[in-house]
Amino acid sequence: MKYSPILIVGGEPNSIFLEIFFKVLKSNKINSPIILISSKKLLSLQMKKLNFDRKINIIGSKNFNLKQINNRSINLIDIKYNQSKAFQKISNKSNIFIKKSFDVAFKILSKKRVHKFINGPISKKYFLNGKQLGMTEYISNSFKSKKTCMLIYNKDLSVSPITTHLPLKMVTKNINKNIISKNVQLINNFYLRRFKFKPRIAILGLNPHCESIHKYNEDEKILRPTVKILQKNYKILGPYPADTIFLKNIRKNFDVIVGMYHDQVLTPMKTLYEYDAINITLGLPFLRISPDHGPNEKMAGKNISNPTSLLKAIKFLDKN
Repeated sequence: MKYSPILIVGGEPNSIFLEIFFKVLKSNKINSPIILISSKKLLSLQMKKLNFDRKINIIGSKNFNLKQINNRSINLIDIKYNQSKAFQKISNKSNIFIKKSFDVAFKILSKKRVHKFINGPISKKYFLNGKQLGMTEYISNSFKSKKTCMLIYNKDLSVSPITTHLPLKMVTKNINKNIISKNVQLINNFYLRRFKFKPRIAILGLNPHCESIHKYNEDEKILRPTVKILQKNYKILGPYPADTIFLKNIRKNFDVIVGMYHDQVLTPMKTLYEYDAINITLGLPFLRISPDHGPNEKMAGKNISNPTSLLKAIKFLDKN
């Protein structure tokens, strides 16, 4: 079987990403050739700090030959970055480096030479600076993909938030039939293409117990009618109260639980599966995945971070 390459952007240079990347390479066989976009200087500094040794194979971003790429070395597209220590405090100093890394990746993905993409975590505070809600939106906008959504995937149970990194006071205004229908369609199509079955989907209510003391109840006015319409084409039920849906005997009946806001589904998901989940953006012209964690500056350089989520991301793509 011929394995197509996986393109990886390291993201924030002062994060735990390269540490977990080294751990994955050291302990696991990966069939797909990996192309890393990062800084050779940074890579060398962190390899020394974290006691990891592997040859670096510098490749060009425009004319790399896939036949010459293998995982005996780290295949690197070198983006210059001037840092004197292996790890420093996260700041906006890395913004230009991160943007250049993504720009190079997006050019490669646009030419369709690679269709499997992973990005390491970034600092929303410094890199996005309020201009985008998150990397799902940043990447979607870069490819002018208007119909995308976030899926936190685990083989036993996945979750998807209708709104991503919005403040709670803005959630209600961003919930409507069209957005919910779009996300359900993307989720259903993804499972059909990837796993050859229609997923069983649960829709969560917005309010506690799907009840509201106000005259306007979103669960009755928006969610229940939307679910009724969607049931004509999808295996979908709801709305369900969010405080009981993740009980073992209830969640076992579903493949995907769709929540109305980020922490409504991400908090129980991480409690149940910890690092055993990956973040997939549905609706892009390529398969984009990221490990389901942030830069974790406090643990950077300590060599104690768990690589499970990155390993799961690579293994998910390491099929063909």
